[in-house]
Amino acid sequence: MLTQDGRIALLELSDLNRLKRELNSLPAVDVGDYIADLPLERRAIAFRLLSKGNATAVFEYLPPEVREALIGSLHDAQVCQILEGMRPDDRAELFDELPAGVVRRLLQNLSPAERQATATILGYSEGTAGRVMTTEYVRLRQGLTVSEALSKIRLNDRDKETIYYAYVTDNNRKLVQVVSLRQLLFSLPDALIGEIASDRVVKVYTEMPQGEVAQIMKRYDLLAVPVVDREDRLVGIITIDDVVDILEEEATEDIQKLAGVGGGDEAALSRPQVTLRKRLPWLLLNIVLYIGAASAIAPFQATIAVVPVLAVIMPILANSSGNVAFQVLSVTVRGLGVGEITPKDTVKILRKEVLAGLGTAVALGTAIAALSLLWANPQDRWVAIVSGIVMAANILIASMLGTLVPMGLKRIGQDPALISGPLLTTTLDTVGFLTFLSMTSLALGWTT
Repeated sequence: MLTQDGRIALLELSDLNRLKRELNSLPAVDVGDYIADLPLERRAIAFRLLSKGNATAVFEYLPPEVREALIGSLHDAQVCQILEGMRPDDRAELFDELPAGVVRRLLQNLSPAERQATATILGYSEGTAGRVMTTEYVRLRQGLTVSEALSKIRLNDRDKETIYYAYVTDNNRKLVQVVSLRQLLFSLPDALIGEIASDRVVKVYTEMPQGEVAQIMKRYDLLAVPVVDREDRLVGIITIDDVVDILEEEATEDIQKLAGVGGGDEAALSRPQVTLRKRLPWLLLNIVLYIGAASAIAPFQATIAVVPVLAVIMPILANSSGNVAFQVLSVTVRGLGVGEITPKDTVKILRKEVLAGLGTAVALGTAIAALSLLWANPQDRWVAIVSGIVMAANILIASMLGTLVPMGLKRIGQDPALISGPLLTTTLDTVGFLTFLSMTSLALGWTT
């Protein structure tokens, strides 16, 4: 691992020959971090010092904006060499990040086989198994013996994504069996592949969402899973390293969407204009929604003037119900995201959240009633009863909405994280203010 001291030492090297030796001796991921931190004008120089094999490996670890800049600063021959050495799925991921004009030019420079493999992956929808698969896998015919299969793997499959699983197909490439490298190594050389391979093949289809693929691989502890088309023809595989990336991507997306970050894919080191573009729409929408909350308060200005303690109680009321809604929403969205629950569990989850919400409602209702007694003028202490009731009701509503809304979205095939925390909490604020001030106005009329 490249430490901070090691990075500083590399930055201070002026001897390019020594820097070349140092860079080519480090793991590709550490070299990628080093190059990404360099000033723009030095990145291409450092990258050119890498050997042919290392250059491709390092390139795959670079951030998208650094890769795009390098493509612009390197010669076409160097870029073509790097792209040819990349795996088809990694190359397709890179092309997703580049302008369409650049992609067309780069595709033309690829060999026909690599161009076809990349075009195949790019032909599937984003976020599906077909888009994240690789076309480099070990395929065997049923009629082979174990000895012939091992010879085939040694001669032809050295550079495949993984050799731990081999997939057995018929003459039409239809997937029929799977055999592990362990089974091959510990079987008799003359045994037929069809006799030792397993008929119980866990597979996914090209249009399956990538999140579901990750859950299947997690459930069955697979290092790789085959991807088939609608006719069960083998078209690719997805490996465990891809699944780690998928799980990180899905978790990041859900967390950011819950916080109201558009797209759910903002990087911590994004350019300021990217950050502004992804966050500002939600913030502006919140202002629009808070116009509703403000409109709910506006007709009751006379009531607030008569009972000033209301201005102190309302922020606590809004904050508490919003926090409860966000807690329930986070747990529900996470459960849906990792496959722990499905919309079929709605009643079960709702029952649990309502029971927990009842306890929370009693506790928070009592707390705000006590605070109201403490802060209110002696003649206004009846507000404690109203505030306690409204707080308890809001907590129960928040508990139910935090469960029902994401479950409903999942049932109709939408992303449950679309209902972000800010959106739900703002809605609850509006309802809470309107209820609280309406009840207070009624009670004020009875007491005067």
